[in-house]
Amino acid sequence: MIRKILLFGSGELGKEFVIALKRLGQYVIAVDSYNDAPAQQVADEREVIDMLDGQALDRIVAKHRPDIIVPEIEAIRTERFYEYENQGIQVIPSARAANFTMNRKAIRDLASKELWLRTAKYAYAKTRDEYDAAIKTTGIPCVVKPLMSSSGKGQSTVRSEADATKAWEYGTTKGRGDLAEVIVEAFIPFESEITLLTVTQQNGQTLFCPPIGHKQERGDYQESWQPATISDVQLQEAQDMARQVTAALTGFGIWGVEFFLTKSEVYFSELSPRPHDTGMVTLALTQNLSEFELHARAVLGLPIPEITLEHVGASAVILAPEESKDPPRYDGISEALAMAKTDIRIFGKPTTRKFRRMGVALSYDAVGTSTDILRKRARDAADKVRVVVAV
Repeated sequence: MIRKILLFGSGELGKEFVIALKRLGQYVIAVDSYNDAPAQQVADEREVIDMLDGQALDRIVAKHRPDIIVPEIEAIRTERFYEYENQGIQVIPSARAANFTMNRKAIRDLASKELWLRTAKYAYAKTRDEYDAAIKTTGIPCVVKPLMSSSGKGQSTVRSEADATKAWEYGTTKGRGDLAEVIVEAFIPFESEITLLTVTQQNGQTLFCPPIGHKQERGDYQESWQPATISDVQLQEAQDMARQVTAALTGFGIWGVEFFLTKSEVYFSELSPRPHDTGMVTLALTQNLSEFELHARAVLGLPIPEITLEHVGASAVILAPEESKDPPRYDGISEALAMAKTDIRIFGKPTTRKFRRMGVALSYDAVGTSTDILRKRARDAADKVRVVVAV
């Protein structure tokens, strides 16, 4: 049962996914906008194209004639996916899901207006006048995000009127793709936020991973831990919401569904139709199957009988200190790996920029161990690894 899989987007999440696919004997072509992207280093073939160029997408699909197309990033002409499905190619999770989730407007309106899930109050803006009106609608403080972005790019918080102009300029210039539009969301005074990895199967029930807590800085993931603290009532509500929205979008694979938790309420935040960056903690042996192994099985239609918590774990990112066009070197890996129940993943990105994720430190221990202990251990390990760039 060998499938030819075309992966659009070849970052660190794609790399672990390709490794999982290769362990199951699959054939993978990794596509990205630059050469030697992490997933390309472990794939069977590679292509370098502008994935916002619909004709380039068509050319690559016609050249390779894949059985399955898997998008890993947002900046793709996802409207082309409907035609690929018409050609008999399986799109993951589905052409509908890819189109909805790559754009915050589509997924937020689906969740709020069609499924009536609890979300923050929000409004959209294409112009500065619309933006000013949106802030009046949501109130201050509020959060401003590009309609198309990932890993917090272009996201900022408006805490006073003085922040508004900077947030507008950042949101309309730092998103992915060619959509110069933002969503303005009322700020929710949440106590914590979680990622609920949700697995939809071709021939099985929808499954949920133990919830993952995470910490962000500059709108980007810095640490994650599993399991997160959440009441049984709130977990059930989050699972119900995740089940509804993934069923409405249709398709198969793993989804990263994000929620804000207040003292008594659960708010739907966002959804990614692929492995989630906070889910890298599952590489720390926390589950019987990592999020990448789960995604590979779901994509291929292979059975997933259950998802079980095996260890408590934590992850902490390893960041580049500055920009360089040359490949970096890494010092301190030996020191980090000398720590018990700790591991390191270096992504293999060929260039750096300030705060770019270049690797991740992982820590795990027996179920019942405090996640605070493991978070500190993972952070200590990450701090020992130094990304050294050429001067």
